[in-house]
Order: sequence, then structure tokens, then C-alpha cells
Amino acid sequence: MHSLPIFVRLQGRPVILIGDGEAADAKRRVLERAGAVVIADGEAALAVVALDNDDEADRVVATLKARGILVNAVDRPALCDFTLPGIVDRDPVLIAVGTGGASAGLAKIIRQRIEGLLPPSIGPLADALFGARGAMRARWPDAGQRRRALDAALATGGALDPLAGGHDVTAWLMSDVATGDRTESILLASPDPDDLTLKQARLLGEADRVYAAADVPPAILARARADAVRMSGIMPDQPGSGLTLQIGMMGS
Repeated sequence: MHSLPIFVRLQGRPVILIGDGEAADAKRRVLERAGAVVIADGEAALAVVALDNDDEADRVVATLKARGILVNAVDRPALCDFTLPGIVDRDPVLIAVGTGGASAGLAKIIRQRIEGLLPPSIGPLADALFGARGAMRARWPDAGQRRRALDAALATGGALDPLAGGHDVTAWLMSDVATGDRTESILLASPDPDDLTLKQARLLGEADRVYAAADVPPAILARARADAVRMSGIMPDQPGSGLTLQIGMMGS
């Protein structure tokens, strides 16, 4: 991973923009859309440099960085401390698509494909889940139970499937939801994570504990939740609470 994707709240905060023309105008629009106060110079944590002349751009970027400001240099990825991704906006849901400056065109096409997949109802679903946080804590005091209940509801075909309409969070909270402990096993046909089935990818994303055979490659384990416990070897008789997953390679 060449960069750490983060979302920065810019509402009311100054961002320096240096340059003019089409590229600078495009950056100004996206910054102002995020609520930033665009300035030509002054105190700021971020700056965008959109200059055509290479020598001038190099000089301005060096000056800004010397002031401790993080810089995005348009069309100069080697000079960038941060990049501005393609954005899919389903407020409050935001999806960012970046290529580390390798190809803005590719990021745009991926963004357009994702936009075609996501219905407008995803934003209201996120708002409804935010409003139901207290009710979810009351029903499932344990954080692991809450996560498992949400995983099941948001899964394909679940009560709150994000790609389906008609989300009723209140009805879901009143329904019978299974959050108990369980174990699952998967056999991988290939060490390539792109060959994971939809079910295997879903289980990796849901598991609380992952027990992997020695020949399971790191690229597969990287698809598990970041906070999932990863263990080598065979799953014990008492694996613990939540969803425990045993992974092996087919034929090993």
C-alpha cells in the first residue's frame, strides 16, 4: 500500500491553492465542495500547486514543504505528499478512488463504475444506522455481537443489504437476529486473492479469529479484518467467541 487513505475534515479550514487555469479551477471546486476556505497564501496545513512551469512548481513546492505544509502538486506525483482521489458521494457515505497519481483517468473510470452500482438509498441507510446506535447498544451491549448483527444484516440478501432498497432499520432491530459464536472452514483453490469466492471473501471480512495453515499466503490473510486475530496452525477445540475461521490450501 503506497499511501494511507484518510478523510480530512476541511469545513472552515484554510487550504492554499497556487496556480490558475483549468486544473486549478477543478481543485478549487472540489476543495470548496468539502467546505475548505481557499486562500492564495497564509497559515494552512495543506496546499495544492497547479503550475505549468516545472521550475516554478519545484520552487513553490519546496518553499511550502519547508513551512511544514503538506502539498499536492498537480500532475507531479513524485512531489506530492497527498493526492486528491476520485470521489463517489452518497452523503454521508464517501468512497475515494486513488492511484497514487499514476492515472487520474483510471481513477475516474473506476469511480464512474462504482457510482453506477451504488443506489442513492445508501446515504439514508447510513443516517438511519447512526440514529440507531443507542438502540443497537441497548440490544447488543457486547461490541462483537453488534458487529456480527450488522455484518449479517448488511450482507448480500440481508435485511439491510446496501445494494437493495427498502431499508427499515427499526424493523431489523425488532427482528430475530443471530449473533452467536460459530466456526467456519474454507479451502483455497489458489494462492491468488482474486480467486476468492464471494463467500470466502465475506467470511474473511467478518472473522474475529483466523487460523491459517503455514502455506496460506499473506496476500490472502490481508483480506481479513485489520483487527482480526491471526493465528498459525489448527484451530483449537475451544476457539473463542465470535466467528472463527480456519483456512487451508486445497491439496496441502
